[in-house]
Amino acid sequence: MDRSSAGISERYPAQLIVPVVDIFAIVAGAMLAYWFRFETFDMHERFWLATTIMGLLVVLLNLMQGAYARWRITRIPTLLAKLCLVWATVAIIAASLIFFAHAAERFSRLWVGGALLISFGISASARVAAQIVLRRARRFGRARRSVFLVGPPELLLQLGKGMRNAPAEGYSIAGVQRVSGEMNVAELDQLARRVVDSGAREVWICVPLEMGGIVRSIFYVLRHHTLDVRFIPDFRGMQLLNHRMSEVAGHLAVDLSVTPLDGLARIIKRMEDLILGALITLLIIPVCLAIAIAIKVTSPGPVLFKQYRTGSNGRRFKVYKFRSMVLHEERNGQVTQARRGDPRVTRVGAFLRRTSLDELPQFYNVLQGRMSIVGPRPHALAHNEYYMDIVESYMKRHKVKPGITGWAQINGHRGETDTVEKMENRVACDLWYIDNWSLWLDLRIILTTVYKGFFSKSAY
Repeated sequence: MDRSSAGISERYPAQLIVPVVDIFAIVAGAMLAYWFRFETFDMHERFWLATTIMGLLVVLLNLMQGAYARWRITRIPTLLAKLCLVWATVAIIAASLIFFAHAAERFSRLWVGGALLISFGISASARVAAQIVLRRARRFGRARRSVFLVGPPELLLQLGKGMRNAPAEGYSIAGVQRVSGEMNVAELDQLARRVVDSGAREVWICVPLEMGGIVRSIFYVLRHHTLDVRFIPDFRGMQLLNHRMSEVAGHLAVDLSVTPLDGLARIIKRMEDLILGALITLLIIPVCLAIAIAIKVTSPGPVLFKQYRTGSNGRRFKVYKFRSMVLHEERNGQVTQARRGDPRVTRVGAFLRRTSLDELPQFYNVLQGRMSIVGPRPHALAHNEYYMDIVESYMKRHKVKPGITGWAQINGHRGETDTVEKMENRVACDLWYIDNWSLWLDLRIILTTVYKGFFSKSAY
């Protein structure tokens, strides 16, 4: 493909243009804030140094979360949320540096806040405007990349539907080659001619794993052309988790099941748990004291119920709950789930379980680092042993810390799991959460839990 026929995205790669826009936004924001604060654009050297540091931090944080690679196909609310997180992180770092360097007298807090606020507005506006322009262009058939599809008919049909359902990505089908097995030399040569005649910019080879041998043959026959060639393996029937490409020990790897909570994401998740967990703990202390007194007065036994559960990466930990049942012993180490009208549940316990207030002591588990505010609910060890061989990918829910609330709970999958289907639905929600984790998803789950999650008809 020559330069004259290349689209705008090839001539001006977003990975180069957008960081420049962000740096320009920081500089412009800093100068405007300086003018508002000191009525001059002639910034002092130390303010230029601070501007440079903020610009580098913005670019670095965006690179770390891959924001420059896929920003054009990210939904605008998600894009703005991620961008807000980057700027908020930069604000926290800037404030911390000024505090620990004892430089508060040399820097205007109004300038720092104004510079970040204005630069965020410029950067966000540029992204939104670019997305609107691109979507409008693609609606009229412009700024699109034509793709030649190769694979079994049913998989090509799925790819075609995926393109239609994601028009913002800007792909269109230039041609199709249906294959059901190995191709001979004549068929491969014909495929190469069809690809060239179609004018496609990319070739997507989508075949199941058992047909992987055909990929090398097609790749070889296209060796004289400058097309982009992508291999899209078919993983139907496999429960993937945060699947992606990575490099390990110098080799390219397809990650089929890995945790998304690693690196920066792990730090953000822990900060979320510490900050929100500490704040909520302070707020609920009076409620916890009242509950403890109510339990002690109405039934004999300890206030807290303690039980071992499975945590992150299969490690066991002791979970804390307010006791909601009368003291009893299970036979042969079994764990019997509470059911509607369960005689073991006390009157106070019924209210606690219905409102989820029995879970409040688990904020101590959160501060310990053994649980998160949001995550898959920890099940009893006996339930894990039972369901791990029945529900596919059941144990993958333990790749992250268990939570006090979760995606399954706000979607109605809480309470007794007396059928395999109910557990499968809960696990499916847990795996979806792990695969799609973000700080904003956590906040959404927390707010939804407060709004509707405390009172559930399925909890007893």
